[in-house]
Amino acid sequence: MKLNGTHQLLAYADDVNTLGGSIPTLQETADTLVVATREIGLKVSADKTKYMVMSRDQSAGRVQNVRIDNNIFERVEEFKYLGTTLTNQNSISEEIKSKLRAGNVCYHICRTFCLPGSYPKI
Repeated sequence: MKLNGTHQLLAYADDVNTLGGSIPTLQETADTLVVATREIGLKVSADKTKYMVMSRDQSAGRVQNVRIDNNIFERVEEFKYLGTTLTNQNSISEEIKSKLRAGNVCYHICRTFCLPGSYPKI
């Protein structure tokens, strides 16, 4: 989907992401998506739909909920998409911590359940 000369929609399987530089742009894009899905017999689930404002500015996106097509969408601070944690401050530090935790769990499981000497030496 193209709005304002740029692509505003990313889709993978049953996940759809809309992008916008402001809440009004996001609402416009989401309204267009809702209309398009309705035309082909699909429905956007308000229970499963969330939005996030990504910015390093702490005061960005103070609006808590967005209303689109008589549905209220909740604002979130972070979410996991395709195995990657995205945060509202566009920071990778939480993603790095998550990957380190997963690696540590794997290492300790291997140390606990693998045959002695069969795990990699670090």
